[in-house]
Order: sequence, then structure tokens, then C-alpha cells
Amino acid sequence: MLKKICSGYCSTPLIYRIGAAFVIGILAGMALSYAGTSMGQEWLHRVVAWISPFGTVLIAMLKMIVIPIIFFSLVCGASSLSVKKFGKLGSGVLLWYLFTSIAASVFGVFLATVMNPRMSNAAELSGRHLMQVGQLRSAGAGGGSVSSFVNGLFVNPFEALASGNFLPVIVFAMIFGIAARTVIDHEQQAGGRHPVEQLIEMFDAALKVCFKIIDWIIEYFPIGVLALTTANFALYGVELFGPYMRIALCVVTGVLLMIFVIYPLLVALICRENPYRFLWGIRSPIVTAFLTRSSAAALPVSMKTAEELKIRKELSSFALPLGATINMDGVCIHLPVFAILAANIFGIDLSVTKLVVLVVSVVFASVGAGGIPGGSIFLLFMVLANMGLDDAQTAMIVALAIGINPLLDMFETACNVTGDNVCNYIVARKGGMIDDNSRG
Repeated sequence: MLKKICSGYCSTPLIYRIGAAFVIGILAGMALSYAGTSMGQEWLHRVVAWISPFGTVLIAMLKMIVIPIIFFSLVCGASSLSVKKFGKLGSGVLLWYLFTSIAASVFGVFLATVMNPRMSNAAELSGRHLMQVGQLRSAGAGGGSVSSFVNGLFVNPFEALASGNFLPVIVFAMIFGIAARTVIDHEQQAGGRHPVEQLIEMFDAALKVCFKIIDWIIEYFPIGVLALTTANFALYGVELFGPYMRIALCVVTGVLLMIFVIYPLLVALICRENPYRFLWGIRSPIVTAFLTRSSAAALPVSMKTAEELKIRKELSSFALPLGATINMDGVCIHLPVFAILAANIFGIDLSVTKLVVLVVSVVFASVGAGGIPGGSIFLLFMVLANMGLDDAQTAMIVALAIGINPLLDMFETACNVTGDNVCNYIVARKGGMIDDNSRG
């Protein structure tokens, strides 16, 4: 009987298991919150203290793997780019991805500031329960000036790896990858592979091992989500419904505006053609991304769609895989929403400098998303750390994010893949990489 139950559980799609865990956690948490009014807050805290470790271990596992994933992913991605081979078009693809990531991040910050996700009485509630709002540590971007932020990007990489200082890790990984590619390009070996190529292959193998670890961690998600959601709703009760609704509305609104307004506007302005005809032409990869929650899984469909649009393979075989790895416009909208929520909860004054730093942090973080389902959760640690949140405060926000992430991940992945296809099409159209007899 037990074997049959386990078999049925494992055969159920993961997103359904996470969704069920989220709903059950809400109901269980509300029941505990209600019981706490009669049994007393001390009893409620004892129950939550017993439940919480099953959720906090999920956050600990995510923190364990996030630095290796970002480091190996960026080294492998940066080392795959040969400027000599791809020339002007390759540079155009990179610049376009950078431009859309910055634009999406600015748009996400603007949208989150306007829609203002917050928890009523959140600071008081968090202080009354397990999370104390203390002095924010000045880590990375949490500090003062832009100059101190820039100087903080270039530190001892081993110290940054050990301390979990994300931005210097990202900068070093990108420099290391580009330097490796430069060495390979300028020191071609006769009769065999360059030793640096073998080194990059080792990094790629390490990345695949990290992805396998992520698969195992993701299998634990339903249990962690159940525990975290139960604990949060037990402590905060109905106070959490407002933030969840505002977060979901903010992210979904931003993604839909990107897909149906901003991207079409760019296509119309640059290509001088009907953008919605093009959007209809790339519907298959968008739907695939929405359902699978993976840019990598949608990549074969994007490649096939590029062929149907008569985009030359030498461009699409570079632009689309690169986009599936580093171009995460949906993530750039998603992450600022939780950053603004954290600022509202913990009383962080978001000056213009800190908003600029937030945008830069989100853009850098999005490069390491890796095209995997739920990748934005891994990157949320980095963005919150750069805002100056301590471990307890970061854990609170991540715990809130994990429960609703599967739903938001569907929308943001669809946005990511739309951005990849838009870039591929615009660069191809402007670079003469589309057959003359095709028009979208």
C-alpha cells in the first residue's frame, strides 16, 4: 500500500505537488493561527518551531547550490562566445540581450514601486514572531555610493565564494570565461585540444552535476513548501493574502505588458512591420515555455520556429541557446517585486543610488538563471543580499517567494523565451539574415 502511494506521488507532475502543498500549507497554517488564539502564542511558537526545520532545510539547500550554479554557468557561457567567429552579429545579440535585461529590470522596479507590494504591519509582525528587524548589514550594494559598489565588484574571488558575496563571484566568472575563450582563440593547438578547452569541459561537467543536485532539491520542494507555507500562515495569518495577491498581480501584469506591448513596440519601431503577426508566429515556443517553465526545454521549439521564419541557422544557433542561458527578462521583472517587498517590510530607504544598484544586481543575477525551472528562486538570495538583508531576513522573503513561485515562473519563462525570439528576429532582420521572400 505504501509503495503504491509513493509511486502515485512520484508520478504526479511536480508543479501539481507543489501547488497542492501550497494550498494545504495555507489551510493548515490558518488552522494553527486560529488555534493559537485559544491555545496561546507560546503553544503556537512551539508548533511552528517543530514544523519550520522541514522548510528551512530547503532554503539551506538552495543557498548551498546557488553559488556553484552561478559560477559554473557563467564561466561556461562566457567561454563559449568567440567575438572573432560571430563578429558584428554576435556583438549585436549580446548588446540586445543586455539592453532588454536592463529595460525589463527598470520596468520591474518601476512597476513594483507603483503597485507597492507590502505587508500591513509587517515589521511589527516579524518582530513579534521569529524574524527580528535589526540593523541591516552593509553588504555589497546595501551600502552607500556607486563608487563603493563598483569597488566591491573586484575582490578576492575565493573570499567572495566562501562568504557568498554574489556580485564579485559573477564578475570574476565572466572575466574568467572570456579570458579562457581568448586564450583558446589565440593559442590554437596542433593535433589536439587546447588544455584550456579541457578545463572548460570540466567546468561544464561540474555544471551538469550541479543541475543533478538541483533535480534532487526540486524533488524536496513540496515538503519544503508545505512546511514554509504552514509556518508563515500560522504566524501571520490573513496578513499574507494581501502580499501574495499584490505580488502575483504585479509580476503577471509586468510580464503581459512586456510580451504584448513592449516587445511588439520594439518590433514595430525597428522592423517596420506588424508585430502581432510576428508574435503569432512564435506562439509555439511561448506556450511551450509557459507549460514547461524552462527556457532550455523550449529551445528546440524556438529553433524550429526560427527555421519557419527563414532565419539563417548560423545566427539562430548562436542567439537562441545563448538567450536560453543568459537572457531572462521575466526574471528581471520578477526579482524587483520581492526586493521592493523586502524594502517595505524591513524599512529600507530606497534612494536613487540603491535603485540603480538594484537594477544592476537584478541584471547580473538574471545572467545566472540557467534556463531551469524555478531558477529565479536561486537568484533571489543574491538580490536580497546586495540590498543588505541578513540571513534571517533573506530567509523570510525567500520563504514567501517559494510558495507562489511555480505560478509566477510560468509567466516569467514565457517572457524570457519571447525575448529570445524577438532578439533573434530583430538582429536577423537588421543584419540581413532572413531570406528575402519571408516577412515574419
